[in-house]
Amino acid sequence: MSKVLKAHIALFSVNALYGANHVIAKGVMPDYLTPSVFIFLRASGATLLFWIFKIIFVREKVQRKDLFLMALCGLFGVAMNQLFFFHGLSLTSPVNTGIIMTINPILVVVLSFFILKEAITLRRSVGILIGATGAVLLTLTAGTGIGDSSLGDLFIFINAASYALYLVLVKPLMGKYKPLTVITYVFSFGFIFVMLYPPTFMELSITNFSRIPMSMVFVIIYVVVGVTFLAYLLTVFGLKHVSPSATSAYIYLQPVLVMLFAVGLSALGMAEDYTGTITGEKIMYMILIFIGVYITSSKSFKKESLSQ
Repeated sequence: MSKVLKAHIALFSVNALYGANHVIAKGVMPDYLTPSVFIFLRASGATLLFWIFKIIFVREKVQRKDLFLMALCGLFGVAMNQLFFFHGLSLTSPVNTGIIMTINPILVVVLSFFILKEAITLRRSVGILIGATGAVLLTLTAGTGIGDSSLGDLFIFINAASYALYLVLVKPLMGKYKPLTVITYVFSFGFIFVMLYPPTFMELSITNFSRIPMSMVFVIIYVVVGVTFLAYLLTVFGLKHVSPSATSAYIYLQPVLVMLFAVGLSALGMAEDYTGTITGEKIMYMILIFIGVYITSSKSFKKESLSQ
């Protein structure tokens, strides 16, 4: 199996983890943890895991000149990304978050053009247009209207924009260092920024951890280990072998995955149902999204496979 194929499998896995997270993490906030406390646990736990694995498996030093870029990646890819995501998720519905995130590939293409000088090809533009069309049409039929919030939606948009900038900024670092080295330093800086966010320690000091049921403890562990440690590690692995634009195109899968997880988990009694039933119309829109992802990423997949 080629490294590029492994990268695409890794990126699909990342978005599956994120898709489940939209539904699962919603149950923790605000009943048991505030968004700021949840982010503190997520960032601190993942940073510790990254350093443990780096010390064991990767002995690689980082040049001082690259620390500023890693700090920027930590700001946009960890601190702002997570703060706005969890605050937005606490206000709006998980379906809305999955759908709004689909603006990310368009932002990545634009930012890649200006920062990385990555050409905006006709094929890539068509793929993004098809995927975006499917996502927009899905928007009109997916939500139930439960828990919608314009402020929450705005926070999710800012989250998508900050993550897009992170995907572009972190790409040059992939050519110089191993993925584990990059993400360890990025998360270390991101954790520092999270601690500098004023409400973090104030809300942490008044949180009653003893009242958190074991079911929610497992959710927190899932978010820290799966959605943070594993997902970020798989993302930087994917970025090492495919372009930021192809990487971000997988986000178009999130509305589909969020709906499937919402229905599946609610049927198992593990989450509230925010989507209702899946109709034939929705399935057609999902197919459009899959086609958009394929067109956007397939050319780079073939080109990069030949270069291995």
